[in-house]
Amino acid sequence: MPNSLTRRKILRGLGVSISLPTLESLNSKAFSADSKNVAPKRMAFVYSPNGKNMEKWRPTSLGADYQISPTLEPLASHKSDFQVLSGLDHRNAIPGNDGGGDHARANATFLTGMRAKKTAGADIRLGISVDQIAAASLGHQTKLPSLELSCDAARKSGRCDSGYSCAYQFNLSWRDKKLPMAPEANPRIVFERLFGSNESGSKEERLKRARHKKSILDYVLEDADRLQKRLGKNDQQKLDEYLTAVRDTEKKVQRAEKFASKAPKMETPAGIPGTYKEHIRMLYDLNALAFQTDTTRISTFMMAHDGSNRNFRDIGVAEGHHHLSHHGNNQKKLEKIAKIDRFYIEQFGYFLNKLKSLEDTDGKNVLENSMVVYGCGIADGNSHGHHDLPILLAGHGGGKLQAGRHLDFQGEVPLSNLYVAMLDKFGVEVSKMGDSSGKLPRV
Repeated sequence: MPNSLTRRKILRGLGVSISLPTLESLNSKAFSADSKNVAPKRMAFVYSPNGKNMEKWRPTSLGADYQISPTLEPLASHKSDFQVLSGLDHRNAIPGNDGGGDHARANATFLTGMRAKKTAGADIRLGISVDQIAAASLGHQTKLPSLELSCDAARKSGRCDSGYSCAYQFNLSWRDKKLPMAPEANPRIVFERLFGSNESGSKEERLKRARHKKSILDYVLEDADRLQKRLGKNDQQKLDEYLTAVRDTEKKVQRAEKFASKAPKMETPAGIPGTYKEHIRMLYDLNALAFQTDTTRISTFMMAHDGSNRNFRDIGVAEGHHHLSHHGNNQKKLEKIAKIDRFYIEQFGYFLNKLKSLEDTDGKNVLENSMVVYGCGIADGNSHGHHDLPILLAGHGGGKLQAGRHLDFQGEVPLSNLYVAMLDKFGVEVSKMGDSSGKLPRV
């Protein structure tokens, strides 16, 4: 069994199991000072919609000494932890004989590199996404092969953008050419999938837990108390901090549900729970916990589907995002788009902070052993451009990524080439995926 798994402990109780971070006090004989410990690598993909104000997004200089752009300024403290990758394209998202539908194609093509068949019926056809290529090869090593998140409710059918099935516009992850991996928007359900009852728990056990409305942790505290006595001082503190983090996340979920239950009867507002920012950060918290506990190593998070017309009144933008993206070079609209772009980057910075705060099995932090893509399938929303896409690659990939730079690949280079390179660094060898023409160098 790999080193990264043998030092993990699972707390159990009443049909509940919770994976813990690595504890040095366990299996200490198997991990002497001269024993090499290799942490698992993680792969995450984050999507923000409707293109960007590219003048505010794109840095004006290249290399390690580039000047960070206004939109990316919230990531200044992480400058050594990510790369800005310019000049990457998704040619299968541009209009062809199938005409309009750039938002649907932007979502569909982003992780697949494939051209979606234009249909609103059941005969959808796309292709396997990069995350699912990784999951098919290595997903058996964790409780969940992959984790799919979104702040939008899942849709697998219906007519959406310009005659494209909603399946294309509301899903990033595809297991095969006909099967999207529906993302989950409800933090409660995500939490249960990660840490709650599994199939081995009886119906009576799950009903009992629901009836008493107890925290999931209440059922494993006895096991945790026994474990504490076997741990050294540092591990005791680590276990306390981890259980506190899980408890805090669960309380956020419960608090959101409590307030939602008191809401008046009305059309459900965009964003769950109370605010969109809280919703995004709650899902980021859950993603980080899933990585820390090795519950999964592969995730996708679509903060909003392309074409989303959500407003951002909390940051002073009352108009819908999609409406603003058709800015017609109006400077006032472009400034508002830049505010939305910066909002999304601030939330991404929150995720990077979270990953960087978590200790990994090798003593480094989780971000050091992760590869996290942030981007969009559209560059300028007004022109629906799918070339020179706004792409960040965060993390160090276990020492295999050269973070801290701005690279420009000059266009006509498929974004899929990045994914082929990432898969190789992840330990999955593929000669091609989507429209790739090779392995992206230098990242």
